[in-house]
Amino acid sequence: MKELFVIGIGPGNTACLTIEAKEALEACDVIVGYTSYVNLIRDSFPDKEFYATGMRQESERCEEALKRADEGKRVALICSGDAGVYGMASPVLEIAGKHPEVSINIVPGVTAALSGSARLGAAVAHDFCVISLSDLLTPWEVIENRLKAAAMADFVVVLYNPESRMRKGYLKKACEIMLGYKSGDTVCGYVRNIAREGEETVILTLDELKSAEVDMFTTVFVGNSRTYKANGRMITPRGYRFE
Repeated sequence: MKELFVIGIGPGNTACLTIEAKEALEACDVIVGYTSYVNLIRDSFPDKEFYATGMRQESERCEEALKRADEGKRVALICSGDAGVYGMASPVLEIAGKHPEVSINIVPGVTAALSGSARLGAAVAHDFCVISLSDLLTPWEVIENRLKAAAMADFVVVLYNPESRMRKGYLKKACEIMLGYKSGDTVCGYVRNIAREGEETVILTLDELKSAEVDMFTTVFVGNSRTYKANGRMITPRGYRFE
């Protein structure tokens, strides 16, 4: 059988791989992925063949993975977090029709909203949404409308891709939008380099978050109206029984 596994490797530490993801990687001949993510797991799978490409080469990676699978190799196409959350599951399925004989298996992983929340405490213990601040593929007007709607509905909001070298000031803009509907003392947090070297965890207010220095390796959490800080942890109550 011609097989391609699309695998979310979680935050990057092999200890955070799911058992299913680890077993799929062990069973594959070739591992394809973005260079930074390949480097995170390369040492754990030294007997594998690797194919890595740089940023914004998602289509090339998908094509290469499908081609190798069509040739009879058992292939893993990896991404960080979960393959279906801003990951490679969608693009590979969109072009899979060119390779009808390849069986595609999507293997879930631990997305940053979950691993980051665990580092902070219990940030997403109630209703939450995930919004990427990258406008490379989504118009800023759409992102802005989603931020307004999420803040108005009092969701906990998890922000992916908050800023990059090419996109400065995006987190500040997002905070200012949400401040139209959320209090400035709303408890927030962010985690940089989740489960990787140099991990940093910070809890602060929405007003303070506006001037926080973040990057593409940072995941930001904006609490709801009931989120609070206690014992150094960010806690969003699941219900009301303890009030």
